[in-house]
Amino acid sequence: MSEGRLFGTDGVRGRANVHPMTAEMALALGRAIAYVFKGRSGHRHRVIIGKDTRLSGYMFEDALAAGICSMGGDVLQVGPMPTPAMAFLTVDMRCDAGAMISASHNPYQDNGIKFFGHDGFKLADELEERIEQVLSTGELDRHRPGPDAVGRARRIDDAEGRYTVFLKNSFPRDLSLDGLRVVLDCAHGAAYKVGPTVLEELGAEVFALGVAPNGRNINAGCGSQHPEEAAARVREVRADLGIALDGDADRVLLLTETGEVVDGDAVLALCARDQVERGLLRGGAVVATVMSNLGLERALEPLGVGLVRTRVGDRYVVEAMRAGGYNLGGEQSGHIVFLDHGRTGDGLLTALQVLAVMRRTGRPLGELVEGFVRYPQVIVNVDVAEKRPLATLEGFREQLRKVEGELGREGRVLVRYSGTEPRARIMVEGPDEDRVRELADELAAGLVRALAGVR
Repeated sequence: MSEGRLFGTDGVRGRANVHPMTAEMALALGRAIAYVFKGRSGHRHRVIIGKDTRLSGYMFEDALAAGICSMGGDVLQVGPMPTPAMAFLTVDMRCDAGAMISASHNPYQDNGIKFFGHDGFKLADELEERIEQVLSTGELDRHRPGPDAVGRARRIDDAEGRYTVFLKNSFPRDLSLDGLRVVLDCAHGAAYKVGPTVLEELGAEVFALGVAPNGRNINAGCGSQHPEEAAARVREVRADLGIALDGDADRVLLLTETGEVVDGDAVLALCARDQVERGLLRGGAVVATVMSNLGLERALEPLGVGLVRTRVGDRYVVEAMRAGGYNLGGEQSGHIVFLDHGRTGDGLLTALQVLAVMRRTGRPLGELVEGFVRYPQVIVNVDVAEKRPLATLEGFREQLRKVEGELGREGRVLVRYSGTEPRARIMVEGPDEDRVRELADELAAGLVRALAGVR
């Protein structure tokens, strides 16, 4: 959570049952989202709520629903469902807003709430600011409906089936997964049901991992945060592909037939090449964040494709895609956005698009990505007590300029404060990994000195 704001890079997030992630805050957020979206629609409104498999999800789901109903909104509850499914279902079920209760790749002790507008896209900063404004004033209490106008909440039983059909329709109808062996690690998270179902119905032989959630094991030693088990399973069963999702299934790491990890940058390069060859890439560029590897830029150059960089966060990638007319974008972490199909990062949809390329070309994933050259990239985290503007740290700025001058076009430096934690992240890329690490450590030490006021 950034300082002074309730909303961070991706909704409200924190330790469960500790401010701001308390039942009281969820209730207040429910009231605020119902009020704000009622004012925008002018009719009796509906909000759909999904969650991942965290223990605290029960508490937040009911509190959020109570807040919405108390302001005259109706609630549709779908239970455990991937974040991208909630973006789809918000539109598919013609809701005024959608809510997803999840802390994504974080451990079970954390949780969060993110919202979607009626169009299935995450809320823009100005709308989040409006919600915060409503929460900080007495505006909600002045508009509390009477007892006859409170809303209702009900469970929706066919949400999983709707999303399954959506995913299957994103896969080319002239192709199938017959004969393919796929390892799928759902991280004991939100895709534990729908993930295996989609792949099996398309014809794959699925070896499922991470499909026994107990409320506490989400992301624990599994999924995209820990793909080692999935990689070992790929080698053991001689699978054609490994798919490692995170807890809410909006990001994915893929594994080659030998168990090698393929991250979001390599997937973007692969899919960009495929779309260029088929005349489908729009806008002449791919959208990624400032954290994407320099190797992605180099991979796109021979294709005549540019790279548009944004702030960290897949919603900023989507905003840039919509503004510039681009249809492919994503993050190194595995959030990949195919705007022709979905509205946010979708791990299962991404895996299906890569599987389609494998099927069309008859080539294994390892061969498809072997030309992608990654520049050594080192990220050092620095804990900070105060996020002072970097532009005011003159000594550190001079140090930064010297590093940038040394690297030139063959490297990059990025220093930024985390949007969710009290720390700064220093990223250095270049051709020599040892030197890159030295430079990153030197910059980290320099930042610590600058923040402490030491020259």
